[in-house]
Amino acid sequence: MEERKRRILKAIIDDYVQTAEPVGSRTIARKYLSNLSSATIRNEMSDLEELGYLSQPHISAGRVPKVSAYRLYVDHLLSHEPEPVLEEEEIRSKYLAQMSHLEDVVRSTAQALTELTGYTSLVMLPRQADLRITSLQLVPVSTALALLVIVTDGGIIRDSMVRVSSSLDADALYAISRMLTEQFAGRTLQEVQTALTAFADNAPGDPQVLKGILDLAEQIAKQNTEDNLTISGTHNILGFPEYQDAGKARQFLSSLENKERLLELIRQGSNESISVHIGPENGIKEMEDCSVLISQYKLSRGQKGAIGLIGPTRMPYGRMISTLRLISRVMSDVLQAR
Repeated sequence: MEERKRRILKAIIDDYVQTAEPVGSRTIARKYLSNLSSATIRNEMSDLEELGYLSQPHISAGRVPKVSAYRLYVDHLLSHEPEPVLEEEEIRSKYLAQMSHLEDVVRSTAQALTELTGYTSLVMLPRQADLRITSLQLVPVSTALALLVIVTDGGIIRDSMVRVSSSLDADALYAISRMLTEQFAGRTLQEVQTALTAFADNAPGDPQVLKGILDLAEQIAKQNTEDNLTISGTHNILGFPEYQDAGKARQFLSSLENKERLLELIRQGSNESISVHIGPENGIKEMEDCSVLISQYKLSRGQKGAIGLIGPTRMPYGRMISTLRLISRVMSDVLQAR
């Protein structure tokens, strides 16, 4: 494609992303390419329409980009330099603030990503059936109540409130924690489930504590036998003009309920640091007017998860790609340090 056509197409996409309104030749001449006349731009827009990159909703209206235009934009028109996003320290502080208030790393990431971008976000935690316990801790909360925390070598922490004997003070709970850690550190969650049953019959510990640990171990093991997908900001799509139609919005929201299709899309790009699926490329009919951006993050045991954004094809791709890369890097740093 000629350089002039590329510049005009990029200007049309940039303007449409901001306004969601068809873009005319005068707008391009006034805001982006003042060195070109409206007539010249109009002729080039006609050529771009014939080439399949633009469409014209009405005869008197301007043009809007088609999926092929966004694909060209992402592949060839975006700068290789990262686009400016929020200051990295601001993103880190916002993300870590979420982490301090939420127990679940995945859920906090999804929420932070949604708040930063305004789009629907998704976070996939890979299956981790062979997680090994590094410690079990009992933290006194009140009389006869303690917080049970299980830490694994994957950096994944689960906690649960358990009832304990009212005769157990903080020192006694610490002694039980140390005994349990010595007994079970290095074992997989699966092994702990089996061993705790026998251990409970002979151990001097509190039976209520042992039952609480067994229940929590079963819960973690069940959660980690398959990939886990968390979605946040599902209703954000309703704020975009493209989804003011109630039927179209319902289709989108119902498509998010089928998490397996989204997981399959994530797995398709498992060898790429970041993948961009524009419109029908995502393979989900109800989301053919949406783009899905997916980036990878790393866990401490070398496994890879994924975070992503879902929004209209009219998306500021450069900024969203830069944001995803930054969040995935922050998430990797946090998880690998755990």
